[in-house]
Amino acid sequence: MSPKILPIVFLLISNVFMTFAWYGHLKFENRPLYLVILVSWLIALAEYCFAVPANRIGHAVYNAAELKTMQEVITLVVFSVFSVLYLGEQFTINHLVGFAFICLGAFFIFKGPIG
Repeated sequence: MSPKILPIVFLLISNVFMTFAWYGHLKFENRPLYLVILVSWLIALAEYCFAVPANRIGHAVYNAAELKTMQEVITLVVFSVFSVLYLGEQFTINHLVGFAFICLGAFFIFKGPIG
């Protein structure tokens, strides 16, 4: 797989794991906090197994700011799908507008020097 694409795929996978680690327990409010922390840490370990290689491989073709920007945009997409499908929350126009502004910032990160 292309060194430009592989980091994106790994970041996507890592964000799925991290979203479940951070927010998956919200459906299990009756579980003890220590248990959800332990389970979240185990899920986060799997996340690191994809995030670290994504950044290591990706840094050969992207700079650190670009990698971080990709990660944030991917996080927003994964979280949006997760919150609607898993948590059953609504995605509002306010969310869309806010995320659009973040994506606009990402555009400028990848655009290169202005002027």
